[in-house]
Amino acid sequence: MTPSRRQVLRAAAAGATLVSLPGFLAGCGPKVALSTPTLGANAHFALFGVDAQGLAGVMAELVSSGADAADLYFQYTRTNAATLEDGVVSSASTTVDQGVGLRVVVGDQTGYAYTEDLSVEAMKGAARVAASIARGKAALPPQAFTPVGQPASRYTLALPWSEVQLPQRLERMERLAALAKAQDPAVEKVVVSWSDSEERVLIATLDGRLLEDLRPMSRVWCQVTARRNGVTQSNSSNLAGRRGIDWYSDTNLATLAKQAVDRTLVLFDARRPPAGEMPVVLAAGASGILLHEAVGHGMEADFNRKNVSIYADMIGRRVAPEFVTVVDDGTPNHERGALNFDDEGTPAQRTVLVDRGILASYMHDRMSAKHYGVAPTGSGRRESFRHPPLPRMRCTYMENGPHSREEIVASVQNGIIAETFTNGQVQIGAGDYTFYIKNGWLIEGGKITAPIKDVNIIGNGPEALRNVTMAANDSQLDTGGWTCGKDGQGVPVSQGLPTILVSRMTVGGVNG
Repeated sequence: MTPSRRQVLRAAAAGATLVSLPGFLAGCGPKVALSTPTLGANAHFALFGVDAQGLAGVMAELVSSGADAADLYFQYTRTNAATLEDGVVSSASTTVDQGVGLRVVVGDQTGYAYTEDLSVEAMKGAARVAASIARGKAALPPQAFTPVGQPASRYTLALPWSEVQLPQRLERMERLAALAKAQDPAVEKVVVSWSDSEERVLIATLDGRLLEDLRPMSRVWCQVTARRNGVTQSNSSNLAGRRGIDWYSDTNLATLAKQAVDRTLVLFDARRPPAGEMPVVLAAGASGILLHEAVGHGMEADFNRKNVSIYADMIGRRVAPEFVTVVDDGTPNHERGALNFDDEGTPAQRTVLVDRGILASYMHDRMSAKHYGVAPTGSGRRESFRHPPLPRMRCTYMENGPHSREEIVASVQNGIIAETFTNGQVQIGAGDYTFYIKNGWLIEGGKITAPIKDVNIIGNGPEALRNVTMAANDSQLDTGGWTCGKDGQGVPVSQGLPTILVSRMTVGGVNG
């Protein structure tokens, strides 16, 4: 894979759609039970219509020309979505997506095929396509499959989304819109977007393991447009996670509404800062997008295995100051990037990438782990059954540092704070980036003096990591609905940062 300059910070989560049903609005349509089925000899996976004998036959076909590893990845996803504009539901849908991906690995080569037809004949046909990359002696398929219990339960919901009724969703959407509208007379328009989903995953592996997971996801997005003295400004905020309906409480909705309105109204008084190289303070939370994009991708093992990343020969070497520790973690409960196990069946774990300034590990799927002779880190992820897994981030963040936010601001004579971002570009291998700041602040004489807007920051991720001179003790994961794109695949992620000071970045403001 040759990485090219990529667009980041896409506003909406990626998702595949096969069937659009009116059942979400009507409160009807097909009901699908997503409770965990009993894994017995004659009760395998009623949802997918397969049994042990069928799986064994498909796996035998998949490894008929040789294999070092192979797996079948079944997926069923049901997603509900709606948009409320000016108090009226302007769109609503229920989408269902189902299929199986079949993968065979021989050395560093992957054969992959998928089918939406889950008949044994169709799956065997797809298996023959995937197997065509191999030219060797047939591998021995498992004689039986053994169900593997979940290593954790990180996103069990009190009320599954399949049991939530339409009025419960609409009531929260309407409440959020009303809360935002009531914040200020200048608020002219409020758009609320809602989505929730349940994803059933079943993985069968060449070594005879069977793994199941039920992965919920939800997000609500509040976009505000305000007008003052003939000038219009817009901004938004969103709340997301592997959460249930109870997460969208009165308190959380009120916080979301206030955040969306505050981010919008401050733009009326914002201005562009001076241009040039200056210290930049990255605010805690959402600024983790820069860590994710400009640094994190370079620590995914496939880029290093292919000698694309700047970090390809830097394991054990210093890449940041001693107070900097960077982690990619699949274990935080209910976060977008949380997993019980990855899309290869490896239990999720906490992976320290940078340990007190030293590059300690890459993020590994099973293929890269075998290449490097290390254990996989539970980082093999895919967008859906249509895609093979790749080393991907989950919840990527920098841990707390030894300073305070107040100390950091006071140390800057002339600089800016970057608070929220709307888009950007990153060259993955080298880490060169351009990010557009939607909300931020000017720092003059160690004090925050004015809001700023329409600002680009330009730099290099590995260089910025080396130039972190202070880090506060306020690290937090952002609660927004981030989706990471790589090689045409989008997966849900979380990211975070403490307040940090980067000694210099190029700021695109105004000259003179």
